Amino acid sequence: REEDFEIIDKKQLPDAAELRKEEKAKPEEARWSAPILSLAKKASENLALSYGSALKSASLVGLVSKPGSSDSPAKTSARCHAMEERANLMNMMKLSIKILIQSALSLGRTLDSDFPPLQQFFVVLEHCLKHGLKVKKTFIGQNKSFFGPLELVEKLCPEASDIATSVKNLPELKTAVGRGRAWLYLALMQKKLADYLKVLLDHKHLLSEFYEADALMMEEEGAVIVGLLVGLNVIDANLCLKGEDLDSQVGVIDFSLYLKETQDSDGKQDGGITAVLDQKHYVEELNRHLSCTVADLQNKIDCLEKTNSKLQEELAAATDRIGSLQEEQQQLKQQNELIRERSEKSVEVTKEDTKVELDTYKQSRQGLDEMYSDVWKQLKEEKKIRLELEKELELQIGMKTEMEIAMKLLEKDTHEKQDTLVALRQQLEEVKAINLQMFHKSQNAECSLQQKTEAISSFEGKTNEMMSSIKQMEERLQLAEKARQAAEERCNKMKQELAGRLDTCRQQMSQLDSKCSTLEKELKSEKEQRQTLQKELHQEKDATTLLKTELQQMEGLKKELRKLQDEKQQLEKVCEEQEQALQEMGLHLSQSKLKMEDIKEVNKALKGHTWLKDDEATHCKQCEKEFSISRRKHHCRNCGDIFCNTCSSNELALPSYPKPVRVCDTCHTLLLQRCSSNSS
Repeated sequence: REEDFEIIDKKQLPDAAELRKEEKAKPEEARWSAPILSLAKKASENLALSYGSALKSASLVGLVSKPGSSDSPAKTSARCHAMEERANLMNMMKLSIKILIQSALSLGRTLDSDFPPLQQFFVVLEHCLKHGLKVKKTFIGQNKSFFGPLELVEKLCPEASDIATSVKNLPELKTAVGRGRAWLYLALMQKKLADYLKVLLDHKHLLSEFYEADALMMEEEGAVIVGLLVGLNVIDANLCLKGEDLDSQVGVIDFSLYLKETQDSDGKQDGGITAVLDQKHYVEELNRHLSCTVADLQNKIDCLEKTNSKLQEELAAATDRIGSLQEEQQQLKQQNELIRERSEKSVEVTKEDTKVELDTYKQSRQGLDEMYSDVWKQLKEEKKIRLELEKELELQIGMKTEMEIAMKLLEKDTHEKQDTLVALRQQLEEVKAINLQMFHKSQNAECSLQQKTEAISSFEGKTNEMMSSIKQMEERLQLAEKARQAAEERCNKMKQELAGRLDTCRQQMSQLDSKCSTLEKELKSEKEQRQTLQKELHQEKDATTLLKTELQQMEGLKKELRKLQDEKQQLEKVCEEQEQALQEMGLHLSQSKLKMEDIKEVNKALKGHTWLKDDEATHCKQCEKEFSISRRKHHCRNCGDIFCNTCSSNELALPSYPKPVRVCDTCHTLLLQRCSSNSS
């Protein structure tokens, strides 16, 4: 609230006896029903205003149907109702976030789960998330929970996986509503609630599975609420989920936190009594604040005296420490000089030794490289010779296989010819047997001789032809046998030549193997020499590293010396600053006494000012402009008069308020002059 209290003269305050008489004169119903009626009227006015603004915005966007449109009145009423719900929820969200931030900043600490504005914020946010949710039918029954869309955040944003796992691991949560509330608690503690909801709004095609088309999260109001939630990153919340029954909590919005009490024309007497009581409370608070400030100043004076004594003790300890550090510094300087001389001598000796060893190593390495190149060339030549011999061997083996195949073919031909000869001989024997039979028949049957003489002559011709063919076959057999003998002689010669060549190749291979073994032995010896040289090099490197470490230690000692010198300078500066602080503390004490006197004067001046009522002022006191809806009324916290925003835009810290408050221009100049005169 901008106007909390009204300042009235003590003369205008009625006595306690008069107030009791007036309360007794009123009926009992009027006593308790007056504030409830005022709250109900205020709520109805707010709802009417929000409904009118929702209708205007709907007509601008084009959602509310005009008189000439073709939409049915049921659809238009449903749209208006949905827009009205969205507007009311957004306004409630704005109010809850504003009051939560203001109360959190005024407290200046981390918020617990028992904090009423925080509880109401979660209730309003739950109503916003439930708006327009689709009902999902399952085997158990209908399910309508806002935890379903919140589970999508884990898939879209991997950072939210920790929240989802911790919510699932809580054994106390048995319903989806409880899990959703726990998820909101954890997201607020992580200060990422706005980011996670923004990720959901960026993927509205996924949200359409859970929400209706006219839901708050599917419209522009959802983006506005996400923008408002960014302001909650200022708040630190420490919410304990264990032991809380999140499943069975009833989310009811408490409007008493947001509705302001207004004075109605019907209940002016009730307003006067409340104003008197407010005045009384205001005066009591002023006295309490003044007593608190006096006690705080006394505590500060005690603390300053204690700190002064502590600083004096620390000064004495610091001077003792500076003397001991100076002695240690001198000792370190002497040790540093001794170490430097030793290290310089050792570095020179090691440099000379390393130079000599490097020269010898370079000479030996050149000779080894030349030997290695010669041996490598010989190896390459021997490898070439070996490859050529292997190629010749492969050719000879191929010739041998071809000869064996030819011998096998010749043997097959000879076997076939021998079979034909055997068959011809059998035919000859059969012919002879037939001739003998025919001869016997000729003797037995002389009658048939004349008839068969022609057949005999023909048979004799055939036998002659067969004999001539037999002679030709025998000649061919003799020629084949001669060719076979010549081929066998050739094969034997080739075998002897191949055996000789194989023996020579084997001898050459044995010689090459012996040479390779000797070369490998030489290579091994060279490798061993090289390894010994490398070991010597490593030893030299280790020695150089040791020397380098000693040098680094020297540099570290130098740095420590510099640090000690810097600490000495810093201690001297601290001593000077502490002396200055003591002087300043004396000045602050004198100034605090002056401020106490100023506070007493201001308290006396405040008692003379009156707090004007809102109904009494229609024009600004300074610029005399008439108040309206755009030009609002503002009280000056110093003089109590009513001004416009431009004439009371200044803020100053007054003794009766812990924080800077609104002050008019004239009071601002007067207070600044008073402060400047006090400081001078």
